[in-house]
Amino acid sequence: MGGSEREPESLTRVDLSSSILPTHSVGLAVILNSDCKNDVPPPGRPGRSTYNSFYVYCKGPCQRVQPGKLRVRCSTCQQATLTLAQGPSCWEDVLIPNRMSGECQSPNCPGTRAEFFFKCGAHPTADKETSVALNLITTNSRDITCITCTDIRSPVLVFQCNYRHVMCLDCFHLYCVTRLNDRQFVHDPELGYSLPCVAGCPNSLIKELHHFRILGEEQYNRYQQYGAEECVLQMGGMLCPSPGCGAGLLPEPSRRKVTCEGGNSLGCGFVFCRDCKEAYHEGECNALLEASGAVTQAYRVDERAAEQARWEEASKETIKKTTKPCPRCHVPVEKNGGCMHMKCPQSQCQLEWCWNCGCEWNRACMGDHWFDV
Repeated sequence: MGGSEREPESLTRVDLSSSILPTHSVGLAVILNSDCKNDVPPPGRPGRSTYNSFYVYCKGPCQRVQPGKLRVRCSTCQQATLTLAQGPSCWEDVLIPNRMSGECQSPNCPGTRAEFFFKCGAHPTADKETSVALNLITTNSRDITCITCTDIRSPVLVFQCNYRHVMCLDCFHLYCVTRLNDRQFVHDPELGYSLPCVAGCPNSLIKELHHFRILGEEQYNRYQQYGAEECVLQMGGMLCPSPGCGAGLLPEPSRRKVTCEGGNSLGCGFVFCRDCKEAYHEGECNALLEASGAVTQAYRVDERAAEQARWEEASKETIKKTTKPCPRCHVPVEKNGGCMHMKCPQSQCQLEWCWNCGCEWNRACMGDHWFDV
């Protein structure tokens, strides 16, 4: 580069492999002084906070939900030298392999497929250190109230139901713990041990199970244990009722006398009745031991709160706003889907800018909010 201030030929070719992306650093696009002078306030003065569309669960030093940085590389040579044909506009573009294409600029590399990945944005990371994207968690840019506590919090979790109900992370944690204590998670043969929308909406099970990492290490271990036990039950098995055991057993369907025994001495040796789960006995089970499936109170959601906590129906003024002025020449530019990377249609201007920030397009925009959720 030799200190040259020449901008890259294509902004999608900027190297996204670095860990920390400050607003001002070598190689970043120049910030427009006219419209973005307040984006980086002087020391001691408050300014606009960074907008993050993406969040991850950091398994490293953070051990918590953190803002994530979106990265892209060539799937063939694994280098951040791919020129994308177009930017990603939705989660499917990022999560589905080989969906986005481009041209790799590395010498002798014929790669044409993009591979997206995420890093924790809270600390420096090694090249191979990645984090799992939590695609249901995003910044509450529309100031939607939580479906449970009705407060406006950020970030929030947006369920995948038709209404896209919104829930703050504190209430989501409580929702998970409550369902876990009542063993009311749903075992899905394809997804695993999951939860639906808190309002009980159909077809709304959370598909990315790393969202339940919000439970914390101890509760998450219990979640995994219960999930394994539920898998045994779904297979027609049962759990040893002896206190402190709980081993998964797969006895013959017709066998009433069950012995807790397993390979490598995993079983406790308890012999019990399959019907009443008490110590094995001859004759009928005790009449007092009726089916004791205690009815657990459903997780109640206020109907009015549910109507207000809809991601798609809130902030209609923001949603309907499809035109914004170019930050440089102020010509109205219409956005009809796609990513946040805009280009002024004026031939004399041709400014590439961010629809979200209103600033010249740069790596921070790519990493933080390349597309809106």
